[in-house]
Amino acid sequence: MTQSIPSSEPRLILPPLERIYELGRPLAETAMRVFAGIALIVHGWPKIQNPFGMAGMIEGLGFAPGVFWAPLLAATEFFGGILLVLGLLTRPAAFATTIVLLTTVYAHWVAMGQGWSGAELSILWSTILLYFVMAGGNRFSVDAMIGRQF
Repeated sequence: MTQSIPSSEPRLILPPLERIYELGRPLAETAMRVFAGIALIVHGWPKIQNPFGMAGMIEGLGFAPGVFWAPLLAATEFFGGILLVLGLLTRPAAFATTIVLLTTVYAHWVAMGQGWSGAELSILWSTILLYFVMAGGNRFSVDAMIGRQF
């Protein structure tokens, strides 16, 4: 008697769509990674131009000294975004930017008292970036081109 091992993937209701999903998944993952990286670059660019400009706000959230944390925030957002767009050191870049975004969840929800409505976008973005911490870069990444992942 042969026992079948249950599949971890549920069967498709429309099996002919399987090939489309197989082809589309890496493209969708790449688009999500690249867009997340671009968003971080755009958000980090003003901070890179004035790396100490956020020092007072950051200290107001309880992260002192602000002159240390502000440039670190700027570099993490801007350069982490570039690495994500390229898919180079994808996991470390995604990890660092996830930490930044989880900190903004704290800032909006707790420190500023905005609750869900203030933290919602940071939660969404940190979830997207957490995906890349776990998944890394896919076949459309520099990580894959060089054959190495973190």
